Amino acid sequence: MTASPEDVPEQVLRTSIVERLFAREADPRPLFTHQDHGAGLDHTVTWTEFVSRVRVVAGALRQVTRPGDRAAVLTGQDLNYPLAFFGALAAGLVAVPLMAPGSPAQRGRLTGVLADCDARVWLTSAAAAVKVREVGTPEQLIVVDELSGPGIDPLPVTSESPAYLQYTSGSTREPAGAVIPHRAVAAACWQASRAYAVDENTTCAGWIPFFHDMGLIQLLCLPVHAGARAVFMSPAEFVHRPARWLRQLADHPAVFTAAPNFAFDLAVEAAGEAGDELDLSDVRVALNGAEPVRPRTVARFLEAFGPRGFRSEAHRPSYGLAEATVYVASAGAEGPRGAVFDREALAQGRAIEVPDGQELVSVGRPLGQRVRIVRDGVAQPDGLAGEIWIHGPNVAAGYWGRGDEAAFAGELDGLGGWLRTGDLGVFHRGDLYITGRLKDLIVIDGRNFHPQDIEAVAGEAHPAIRRDRVAAFGISDEMGEGAMVVAEWAKNAEADVKEVTRVVLRAVSREHDLTLRSVRLVPSGDLPRTSSGKVARAAARARYSRPRG
Repeated sequence: MTASPEDVPEQVLRTSIVERLFAREADPRPLFTHQDHGAGLDHTVTWTEFVSRVRVVAGALRQVTRPGDRAAVLTGQDLNYPLAFFGALAAGLVAVPLMAPGSPAQRGRLTGVLADCDARVWLTSAAAAVKVREVGTPEQLIVVDELSGPGIDPLPVTSESPAYLQYTSGSTREPAGAVIPHRAVAAACWQASRAYAVDENTTCAGWIPFFHDMGLIQLLCLPVHAGARAVFMSPAEFVHRPARWLRQLADHPAVFTAAPNFAFDLAVEAAGEAGDELDLSDVRVALNGAEPVRPRTVARFLEAFGPRGFRSEAHRPSYGLAEATVYVASAGAEGPRGAVFDREALAQGRAIEVPDGQELVSVGRPLGQRVRIVRDGVAQPDGLAGEIWIHGPNVAAGYWGRGDEAAFAGELDGLGGWLRTGDLGVFHRGDLYITGRLKDLIVIDGRNFHPQDIEAVAGEAHPAIRRDRVAAFGISDEMGEGAMVVAEWAKNAEADVKEVTRVVLRAVSREHDLTLRSVRLVPSGDLPRTSSGKVARAAARARYSRPRG
């Protein structure tokens, strides 16, 4: 077991995020700024203005709901989203952070989630209302930016009262709503504020969607907890032009930003568009998480933006998950650290450093919780791999409507409340390294292969392949157990399919001593993805593992 150097103070756990918001009601400073690139405008609301609007939303909700009812948030990524979210919490409701419906696939997922949480009221905006009505007919549909009337004081809640339901992205199982109580929100915000030195002078900047656990905490809850400012844009505006993120970081002081690994790669590709005058010297922390952190990504980002002021120690590889209210561990003030491990030993669950092997990036050390590496029910010492188990006040209370699922029912040495993450990892020299996911593990002839390692090699094998759009998974047929790779073509790439296939096969064989059963190249955008943008391996396996005919 690795113990946190600090425990979350009891007073922090007893103070809800709504109490922190209303405590700053007289603060005239900016709280939320929405960068609307389509209109070319920034829309800003102060603490005072925002609390006044939250009062009105809460007052309208109190007329049609009871405390504990679920309130689905179905707006775009603009100022109406935090208004709906905090309005629901102030009314004593359980918020369900979702998204404004877009594609048919999104509408299908929303329908399932809305049925699962049984939301009595849907909160939306005037801009999204038409599409929201196409999803279904709730008992109450409230358009938050059209409300007026008297406001109310927030309803009191207990630390164990549910604050919101965080629905998983569905990369490894059907979406399920993790019940996040108010003490978990408080704990996660305290952890993040300590780990990333977020205070009243910080600008929390970014584009991560609010329905994703990272975006909800980093851009909405953490600024309220710390008295900071949030500046955000929509994910679509980032994807359309990644240089916008870089400009956002350069244009604001004392920046704390967060993004998945692929976003740092996109930023490097957009370095030229951002301009030579770009100054990233006041980016205090750039959290890299939500998917495996690649050593080459860290190196490339520093190579591209070090000359423009970005400090290497600002890059903070981190690890978390929805059921932990996002935060588990992060690199410290020293920045990224890593190690090179013997591949074969690591596949057998032992972390042994060698001069030439598999390089991994550490995700640092836990804060405010306990973390154990467990194998066959036994906690493992430093150097031995297993499943990551965590225990702390930031852990969710369970899954909505599913009772005590196995993930929350594990006990170790007589202690209950441990969360089995399903992720594989190892402590080495006190640092946590993520080695894969239990359910995604590929086992061939008794050897373990982690799909993200195969994906990293395949993605780097040929420039015609999109590095962040590769899926590796196990297959079983008349030849026995095997593995295959599906990769998207890079946009505008021109290359011979057979040659690219041969290059991928050789690269994986050379790096992992594994002969892939198949390499399949598909058009850009064809690989299924989760709601947070990650490749969905289970869905990819279901789509592509069947023989073509």
